[in-house]
Amino acid sequence: MTKVTLYTDGGARGNPGPAAIGVVVYDESGKILRKISRQLGLATNNQAEYQALIAGLEAAVALHATEVACYLDSELVVKQMQGKYKIREAGLQELAPLVFRLVKNFVRAEFIHVPREKNKLADELVNKALDDAGF
Repeated sequence: MTKVTLYTDGGARGNPGPAAIGVVVYDESGKILRKISRQLGLATNNQAEYQALIAGLEAAVALHATEVACYLDSELVVKQMQGKYKIREAGLQELAPLVFRLVKNFVRAEFIHVPREKNKLADELVNKALDDAGF
């Protein structure tokens, strides 16, 4: 395994509110290797976005990937990971170091912003987790 592609999404119903993550991990040929749909409890939208990214990176590490391309519809998280925006929110300041630690497992990691329409499956997984929990 060399390169994987992650599509991650996090969302909260209310901000903060009941939150969940959705992650899809693809191999280089576009085959789905993993899908993650999980409830988080109470969180903000941005915290959920970070939690989804962390779960995706953990999956990539478990798959022994050496390169990872992370596609998120959260422009804020992408710009923070690229060093273009400062991480000011306390809840995100706790999560960002986990991402940076995980990124050290890869020869190359990139963060790419995509419109929500290009992140449909991850978004569906978020909503499924929230719907299944009755939120």
